Amino acid sequence: MSMNKPRILWTDDEIDLLRPHILFLTEKGYEVETATNGLDAVEKVGGSYFDIIFLDENMPGLTGLETLTRIKAISPNVPVVMITKSEEENIMDEAVGAKIADYLIKPVNPKQILLTLKKNIDQKRLVTQQTTSKYQMQFAQIGMEISDRLSFDEWKEIYKKLVYWELELSDSEDSTMDQILAMQKEDANKAFFRFIKDNYADWFNRDLGDRPMLSTDIFRHIVFPQLDQKKKTLVLVIDNLRYDQWRIFSPVVNEYFRTQNEELYCSILPTATMYARNSMFAGLMPSEIEKVYPQLWEDDDNEGHKNRNEEVLLQKQMARFGRKESLYFEKASGVRKERWVTDNLKNILENDLSVMVVNFVDMISHARTEMDMIRELANNEKAYRSLALSWFSNSSILELLKELADNDIRLVITTDHGAIRVDNAVKVIGDRETNTNLRYKLGKNLNFKSKNVFEIRDPRKIYLPSRNVSTSYIFAQGSDFFAYPNNYNYYANYYKDTFQHGGISMEEMIIPVVTLVPKK
Repeated sequence: MSMNKPRILWTDDEIDLLRPHILFLTEKGYEVETATNGLDAVEKVGGSYFDIIFLDENMPGLTGLETLTRIKAISPNVPVVMITKSEEENIMDEAVGAKIADYLIKPVNPKQILLTLKKNIDQKRLVTQQTTSKYQMQFAQIGMEISDRLSFDEWKEIYKKLVYWELELSDSEDSTMDQILAMQKEDANKAFFRFIKDNYADWFNRDLGDRPMLSTDIFRHIVFPQLDQKKKTLVLVIDNLRYDQWRIFSPVVNEYFRTQNEELYCSILPTATMYARNSMFAGLMPSEIEKVYPQLWEDDDNEGHKNRNEEVLLQKQMARFGRKESLYFEKASGVRKERWVTDNLKNILENDLSVMVVNFVDMISHARTEMDMIRELANNEKAYRSLALSWFSNSSILELLKELADNDIRLVITTDHGAIRVDNAVKVIGDRETNTNLRYKLGKNLNFKSKNVFEIRDPRKIYLPSRNVSTSYIFAQGSDFFAYPNNYNYYANYYKDTFQHGGISMEEMIIPVVTLVPKK
């Protein structure tokens, strides 16, 4: 069983009167979250996991019973304890009919609450068993849905389901199911690779309605509409943020912001910072940036300078679309100055559009490759998510977001690409100019034997720059990574089980863009 503290959601319109009870439960090792009305409770259940819910029957707005129905639709297995002022038979009948776990009559005392918790939270074991058996039932269904003939929207739905089950099963001790899910994700990624191979080049001849939203669309279609509403907006770009990581970050953000719109969009290829992020800020594909603003495009091997022109590229995009708003652009490095939150808040309040790029999640994945301690700390997907969540929950970024919520600033949270855990080395031979990334290569006379490679001999087809007429690109599929024949075994072992990006997988390409408004 999970060693996390049991989580309680207590919903009561007079929650302040219950503070002594909440303190009592906290001291007993429970984590208590509160809501003062049914709608807030439903939203919290939608965005987070609770072991048990206490629900006052008599509340203004949604009644306890109406709230109960909505909660059960979202989270059917969570035990709900109804708290009433009287033993009215019809209310009890309805509550029992709606499968409440228990009911208490006001005023409740701490011993009653503790007894109810002991009685009901042990059901967690049974819920874990149910989760396992429910995934077993869905396994076959998802398996039948996976094929390379799906649309991108259908791929988004499959990926959402796989992430949902990954997060559900991560609280279970049933490691067999984890392995089965990993195999299913692998099968899905193979089919997704074929889908990208067959469709990606064609998207550039289509308008947005007939193709997925890409990196180049984010500002024009997500951010600028916020500015049209005369709303001051911060765009928080968390480098290398996967959808599963966003799912565990979202309850923290939803404490202060309400999700207005959550979408998954498609990162361009290569799923690497210098391509995807420059394209996002420029609103142009890499070859277009190189053509229109040659002085702003750095070659792939120009390590360390690849993203130094992002602010200028965004200014150019704003000018192309006739945008006159003031812009504040900040790259948040790992080192925080003493007045970091205050200074950034001041700048954000003074400008119409603010953009902040945060590299911490990306830094974790690189440190995990290079440092044994971080590799041990994040030794599997769940631990990797946990490490990212621990950073976010205790970060200056979150402190800043709390301040922004109080000042009515809109928020767009997104990323440039995700990452995948690699475990299969594929041999490739290239010349001296071939780049170093493990998930894609560009160069002359690239030589490889694997069929599971997406080769682009004419980079113009997918709007990528070429150094000369014989430059080609290759992209790795699923959990493959490229290694050179010399020192092959050393590199194959060194990079096995590390998180990489640049290639083709759901984790790297299907990524979140979320619009949020302050709760206040």
